[in-house]
Amino acid sequence: MTNHWNDLQNTDCALIMGANPAENHPISFRWLLKARENGGKIVSVDPRFTRSSSQADLYAPLRSGTDIPFVGGMIKYAIDNNLFHKEYVAKYTNASFIVKEGFDFKDGLFSGYNEETRSYDKTKWEFETAEDGTPIRDESLENPRSVFQLLKKHYSRYDVETVVNVTGTPKNDFLKVCEAFCSTGKPGKSGTIMYAMGTTQHTVGTQNVRAFGILQLLLGNIGLPGGGINALRGESNVQGSTDFGLLFGDLPGYVGAPKALPEHASLKAYLEKETPKTGYWSNKPKFLVSMLKAWYGPNATKENEFGYHNIPKGNKNYSHMALFNAMYKGELDGTFLIGTNPVVGGPNAGKEKEALSKLKWMVAVDLWETETSAFWQKDAGSNPEKIDTEVFLLPACSSFEKEGSVSNSSRWMQYRWKAIEPKGESKADLEIIHSLATRIKKLYKNESTPAAKTINALHWEYGGHGEHPDIDVICKEINGYDAKTGKLVANFNSLLDDGTTICGNWIYSGFYPEEGKNLSKRRDNKDTGGGNFLNWSYAWPMNRRILYNRASADPSGKPWSKEKAVIWWDGLQKKWVGNDVPDFKPVVSPSEPGGQNPFIMMKDGVGGVFAPSLNDGPFPEHYEPFESPVANLFSKQEMNPTVFIFDGSFNKKGNKSKFPIIGTTYRVSEHWQSGTMTRNQEWLSELAAHMFIEMSEELAKEKGIKNKDKIIVSSARGEITAYAMVTKRFKPHKMNGKTVHQIGMPWHFGYKGFATGDTANRLTPHIGDANTNIPEFKAFLCNVRRAD
Repeated sequence: MTNHWNDLQNTDCALIMGANPAENHPISFRWLLKARENGGKIVSVDPRFTRSSSQADLYAPLRSGTDIPFVGGMIKYAIDNNLFHKEYVAKYTNASFIVKEGFDFKDGLFSGYNEETRSYDKTKWEFETAEDGTPIRDESLENPRSVFQLLKKHYSRYDVETVVNVTGTPKNDFLKVCEAFCSTGKPGKSGTIMYAMGTTQHTVGTQNVRAFGILQLLLGNIGLPGGGINALRGESNVQGSTDFGLLFGDLPGYVGAPKALPEHASLKAYLEKETPKTGYWSNKPKFLVSMLKAWYGPNATKENEFGYHNIPKGNKNYSHMALFNAMYKGELDGTFLIGTNPVVGGPNAGKEKEALSKLKWMVAVDLWETETSAFWQKDAGSNPEKIDTEVFLLPACSSFEKEGSVSNSSRWMQYRWKAIEPKGESKADLEIIHSLATRIKKLYKNESTPAAKTINALHWEYGGHGEHPDIDVICKEINGYDAKTGKLVANFNSLLDDGTTICGNWIYSGFYPEEGKNLSKRRDNKDTGGGNFLNWSYAWPMNRRILYNRASADPSGKPWSKEKAVIWWDGLQKKWVGNDVPDFKPVVSPSEPGGQNPFIMMKDGVGGVFAPSLNDGPFPEHYEPFESPVANLFSKQEMNPTVFIFDGSFNKKGNKSKFPIIGTTYRVSEHWQSGTMTRNQEWLSELAAHMFIEMSEELAKEKGIKNKDKIIVSSARGEITAYAMVTKRFKPHKMNGKTVHQIGMPWHFGYKGFATGDTANRLTPHIGDANTNIPEFKAFLCNVRRAD
C-alpha cells in the first residue's frame, strides 16, 4: 500500500477493483464508511455483485480478465475530457519524456518483439537523453514522441463502445464509474484504488496494476491522503514476508537476487550492473554489503567480497509453478513446505499433487495435517504402496503461541506478544528454522566441500536458550548496527558499503534506533494529524505513512490544496514539515537538485507512466486470458505474447467449444486461504460447511439446475463436485452481441478438517503473469452439468 487503512477515510472516491474488502478485509471498510460520512463515494467493479458491491454507491460488472480495457477506457476518458492534473503529470511523471525514434506499436505488439524467444528487445523503448544522460523533456506534453502523446495514441483505441463490448459492462455503468473517479483529478480531491488477487492473478497481472498506476498518476492521486494504490494483503504478514525475501527474485529489502550471469560473477560486477547512478537505489551497495555482513559476520571481508560468492545463483525460473514442473519431471529430490498447502492452493492442483509423489522426501511444517502433508494417503485418492516419497510433519504453533513482529498491509510493523504456551510438541517457525540451522552447521563443521564452505561461512549467533533464539538480538540485526562498536544505527542513512555496518533489511532500519527502543512495540493511539498515528508501531521506510508524499505539494513546496495537505516546505525553518515523515531528506528545498522529485526510488525521480523495464511492454495492453471464450477485439494477439508456457500434460488447455463458461475463484469470510486453519474449527466449519459453485439464474435455467443441486464442474485439467448456489450476484455478460456466462467458487476446500469438499484449483491452469509468474486463478474456462 502506498497509503494505509486509516487513510481511507480521507478519500473522495474509492475504486474497489479486483478485491472484496467488505468480506475479506472487513476492518478496512470501517474507514471507507467514514469516508462516505465525509461525502466520499465507493465504487465497486467486479464480475460478481459482492458484499462490497452491496455497500457501494456505484457498481459495474465486468468479465474476469478484462481489467486493462476497463481502466484503459478510464485513461482515455480522463485525457479526452481534460480531467487529468496537467502540472502534476508534467512535473512529477515521465509523461514529458521523449521516446527514441523507432518505438512503435502494431496489432498487439510493441517494437522489438522476437517471436522465437517470446521476448522483447527493451532497448527499442529507451528515452532520448542529453549529453549528461538526463532524459529530454517537453513539459508542454505536445511533442508527438512524448510519453503523454504516445499514451494518448495507445488508448485512443479504447473507446467506450469497444471497451463495453470486451468487458461486458453496461455502457451507462462504465460511464458513471469514469465520471465519479476521474472527478478526483483536481486539487482538493483525491481518489484511492483498492485491489487484491482479483487484479494480480492473471497473465497480465503486473500490467493490471500498472494501469492503475497510470490512471492515478494522470489524476495526481499518488502521494496524497485518500489517494494511492493500495494492495489489500490476505494475511497478517504477507507484506512482511515479501519485505524479507519471500519473492523468488528478491533478497530482503527488494534487492534483486544475483543470477548465474557474467555480469553478476562478482560483487563488483553485480553492483556496477544493478546500481543506478541516480535515485535512491544508487545506495544499493550500502544495503547489500550491510546485509552480507549480517549473514556472514566476521567471515564477510572486503577480500572475499563480503561473502557474495556464498549466495546461490541460477538462471532458472524459481516461481511456484516452475518448481512444481521441475518436481513433476523428477528434477528435485526434496522440498520444505512451510505454512503452505499447494494440493489445495496451487494451480492445476491435481498435477501438483502428482508432482509431490516424484520427490524422495518432503517436509511439511504446519499446525495440522494438511491435504499436502497427507497427499499419499488413501483418502487423498492415492495408493500409498506406489508412493516412495518420505514425508516428515513438523508441528508448528499458532500466532497466539509465539512472539515477534508482523507487518500489515499498511507497512506497519507491529510486535505481538505470546498469549499462551504452545500445545504439545509444536514450535514457533523461528525456533524450527533456528534448530535446523544450528544442526546443519554442526553437521558440516569439520567438512571442506563447497557446500560445507557456504554453510560454515554463515554467521548464526542469536543467543537465547536451547532452540529459542533471542528475538531482541534478531531485531537489532534487522535494524542495523556499527560492526566495530555494536551501536545501533539511527536509520538506513547511516549504512555504509565498506563492511563497517551490519543490517539485515535496509527498509526496516530505524525501527530500533536506540538500545531498548523497539518502535514496533509502540501503541500510542493519539492521532498525530491526518489519521497517520505516527506513534503507533513503525511503518517502513523511516516511519513514513504515505509514500511519495512530496507529490502532495506543488513544485514550489506548497500543498496543492489545504484539504489534502500532508507535508509542505517551511521557508523559515528551512525544512519540510507536516503530518508525515517526508519521503526524502527533509532539508532539501524545492529549489535544490532533487527537491522536486517525489519518486526517489525511480532513477529519474518521477513516476513511470511509461515503463521500459517490464517484459510485456511499456504500456498495459489487453490480451485475453490463457483460456477465453471470445477473440481479442483489440489485436490479433490473443494471449500475452511474453508469457512463459509450460508444455505437455502439466498444462492442458481447454477450448471454448467444450468449455464455454468462464470460471473464477474467490474467498469467503468464514474460511482462510486453503482452509487449513478454519476447516479445523468447528464453528467456522458449521458456518460454511460445503463446497459450492455460484452461478446466475440465467445459467441455472439454461442447464436445468436448481439451488442446492449437486453439480459437476469440469475443465481441461479435471472436474469437481459441489452444490449449486443460484444467485442474482452473477449476470450473463453481453459482449459484441454474444452472451457469455461466468461462475465463481471458493478455493478453500479439501478433504481434511470438519468441513470438506472438492478443491476448486483442480480446475485452474498452470499459466502465469509475464513478469511475476503469479498463476492465472481468476479467469479460466469450464463447463457445468447436473451430477445426476
